[in-house]
Amino acid sequence: MPPRLRAAPVLAVVSSTLLLAACGGGNTDQPQPDNPGGVLISGVDEGRFKGAEPATPYDMPDVTLTATNGRDFNLISDTAYPVTLVFYGYTHCPDICPLVMSDITSAMVQLPDEVRGDTQLVFITTDPARDTPQVLRDYLDRFNSEFVGLTGDLDLIVRAADDMGVAIEGKKSLPSGGYDVGHGAQVIAFKGDEAPVLWTPGTSVGDIVDDITALAGP
Repeated sequence: MPPRLRAAPVLAVVSSTLLLAACGGGNTDQPQPDNPGGVLISGVDEGRFKGAEPATPYDMPDVTLTATNGRDFNLISDTAYPVTLVFYGYTHCPDICPLVMSDITSAMVQLPDEVRGDTQLVFITTDPARDTPQVLRDYLDRFNSEFVGLTGDLDLIVRAADDMGVAIEGKKSLPSGGYDVGHGAQVIAFKGDEAPVLWTPGTSVGDIVDDITALAGP
């Protein structure tokens, strides 16, 4: 298992591509170079949270996708929980996605009961061609049966991801004949319809628990 990346503890310039997950064969122990055109993100020494804080909090996009029960799911009207965590990934992802999902699952277990009841995890596939509602449901049930899974038109998924600062690179063919999908690996944490903090892969479970608890507070 490759070493995990840790979020920078100081003010840094980070582009969305810096957070791109090299699913299925990328070198995850070497961060990519900074991009001077990137998004300003503050770390633990600069703000309220232990995760990274966007200079301008992300707004929840008004995009409607399809939930694993086959019903429409609007990212604004159907995320009524005080705290909503959003992660973009796909069920065939062999490395980053299972690590992130395991960390979020562990964090949810460690939350106080009242905070856990106020927190929702939404997993949006970056590979709708393979991730049917049933495939998504089977995958998420391995972590937590209450996690929400969304699929839909790829253009809509990319639009929603762009609004949250998540890069989706698209398909990369494999020698086996299959493909991987490069995508941003950050978890975006919303308080209502605004996301003031995100976590990159390797953020400790304890820090995630602390940040969710802070988000759920007044």
